[in-house]
Amino acid sequence: MKIAFIGLGNMGGGMAANLVKAGHTVHAFDLSAEATERATGNGCAVFPTVREAVQGVDAVVSMLPNGKIVESVYTADVIGQAPAGALLLDCSTIDVDTARKVASAAEAAGYAMVDAPVSGGIAAANGGTLTFMVGGTEDAFKRAEPILAAMGKAVIHAGASGAGQAAKICNNMILGATMIATCEAFALAEKLGLDLQTFFDISSKASGQSWSMTSYCPVPGVGPQSPADNGYQGGFAAALMLKDLKLALEAAQSVGANVPMGTRAEELYEAFAAAGNGGVDFSGIIKTL
Repeated sequence: MKIAFIGLGNMGGGMAANLVKAGHTVHAFDLSAEATERATGNGCAVFPTVREAVQGVDAVVSMLPNGKIVESVYTADVIGQAPAGALLLDCSTIDVDTARKVASAAEAAGYAMVDAPVSGGIAAANGGTLTFMVGGTEDAFKRAEPILAAMGKAVIHAGASGAGQAAKICNNMILGATMIATCEAFALAEKLGLDLQTFFDISSKASGQSWSMTSYCPVPGVGPQSPADNGYQGGFAAALMLKDLKLALEAAQSVGANVPMGTRAEELYEAFAAAGNGGVDFSGIIKTL
């Protein structure tokens, strides 16, 4: 299959490379020369514009920073430029309303489109073990599933357009809040004189268990390898966690949902990022506790 991939950053670069590994021909585009150089090394064919990249493709995949850019790229450079009938897959994390607006515009022009945000971080993007939460029609999902499966370990249909984004922001609100609680618990355990490895051995097998504890422990040298073992570099930047929490709070406000834990997590990550830690992995917030 011939696939255009738009957005080759920390996540998109590894995702595009995995499409090549799966045997697809990938037309790549990014504004960054460094990113396109890496893509070329990974077997992608790099194009100077989005419009050129999407010519003659069967599908377009995007991984872009925010909803404003997603809307601009699709309405100006993809819809009406990619072949009629091409499948459009946006894997960015954006607000639900924009996801639905872009999908509606695509469908009105004769394209099938899904929103398919991811969970898993940079390591999973590079390793092809992402989880995709997909919004769109059943037919669009069935077409998208084999493409997404080449980049992930799980591809789940969440519902109609926008449902993938809704699932992603709800999931990451849990993640942001549970990471803070996990960090607090380790800090308290240390001050109470507990050996942190021993505490991990207990809590990871008890009711305090969570993904933040067992798969992404914020303490260096404890549990599986995580960004904590690399000076809190790599993984999922605090600025991106803050972005997702803000999306969750905007969504909550739009439907009148009460999210006090999500609100407090957003406040703490806001302060953490404002202190110069936006590029630090989000588990690095333990350093403030």
